[in-house]
Amino acid sequence: MTLAPVPRLAVIVVAAGSGTRLNGGAPKAFVGLDEHTILRHALRGVFAAPRAQIVVVVPSGFEGAALTDAREVAGDRAELVSVVTGGATRQSSVAAGLAALWADVDTVLVHDAARALTPPSVFERVVAALAGGADAVIPAVPVVDTIKRVDAAGAIVAAVDRSELAAAQTPQGFRREVLVEAATSADADHTDDAALVAAAGHPVITVAGDAASFKITTGPDLDRARALLSQTRSVAPPTPPMPRSPRVGIGTDVHAFGGEGTLWLAGLEWPGEPALSGHSDGDAVAHAVVDALLAAAGLGDIGEHFGTDRPEFAGAHAEAFLAHTRNLLGAAGWRIGNVSVQVQAQRPRFSARRGEAERVLSAALGGAPVSVSATTTDGLGFTGRAEGVAAFATALVVPA
Repeated sequence: MTLAPVPRLAVIVVAAGSGTRLNGGAPKAFVGLDEHTILRHALRGVFAAPRAQIVVVVPSGFEGAALTDAREVAGDRAELVSVVTGGATRQSSVAAGLAALWADVDTVLVHDAARALTPPSVFERVVAALAGGADAVIPAVPVVDTIKRVDAAGAIVAAVDRSELAAAQTPQGFRREVLVEAATSADADHTDDAALVAAAGHPVITVAGDAASFKITTGPDLDRARALLSQTRSVAPPTPPMPRSPRVGIGTDVHAFGGEGTLWLAGLEWPGEPALSGHSDGDAVAHAVVDALLAAAGLGDIGEHFGTDRPEFAGAHAEAFLAHTRNLLGAAGWRIGNVSVQVQAQRPRFSARRGEAERVLSAALGGAPVSVSATTTDGLGFTGRAEGVAAFATALVVPA
């Protein structure tokens, strides 16, 4: 067992807000975005980002729910998660998160759970800027609306040059000692951690944010997030195919007596028995086996590969049908596991030749095990009236 090194990066997920403006009936982070909470969606992005200690800060009484959400999305990073109780303000909640950091951590990201759809790439850009020597980094997006400065009465005072404006997002990243020092020396509450650090005299730089990293604050914000999730699911790439597993198929065939020549059944010639009618030799047993194998491999049915438009199989016996079927399966990446087939007929009597039939069929299938059983229908139906033969096969194929 290889032990992973203790990460030097930590992410404090701030989820302690009351969500009064959202009016969702629970603290904001615990409101459902779909079948899962806002917090759980936020943590998906966090755990998809660079490996880090994760500290989730929540309101009192929600520690258990937060830990459940975190562990369900953490995968193999569950040991990196802890949950702490937040304070009355955002600044005090971040302080609670800082107090829970491991000693080895030297870089801290602070992320709002309300920005539940933040892509992992935003985390990566912030981490890269810190690794490049920055003391404090925030993601930001350009302000696209026209901004006006208004007075207390709502009258426009002046237009604001939006080229100098940017909308701040999270995660906001800091060297640990810079954030701790700023938090310790703060004499006022700030709206975000970048403002706190800037007030302490440290430069803060920006990296590109993402439009999906908007903050869920009001009901319309929640509706927007739900709509984005719905769109994402509708255009999600197809799930990669699962590794192929063994597969089972069934096949049936019936033929009436009335053909020319000698009866061929289960790959054997039966002198003195009436022949079955069919395009080939009418061997219902072999044909049921073919159908079962093709069905198991997802290769269609006997009519597709041995139809009346294939003159080379007119009058052919079981060996030709089964050998060709085995080749089809091999070309598709399958090999035969085993085959079981039951014959329903009044005649011929199979008991004396069952072993011989199994050996012939197995040889035609490249040595795959074949079991043959036979029964009657106590006089019921066309087989009971000795008008023909029915066969029912089950086949197992496995990846080659």
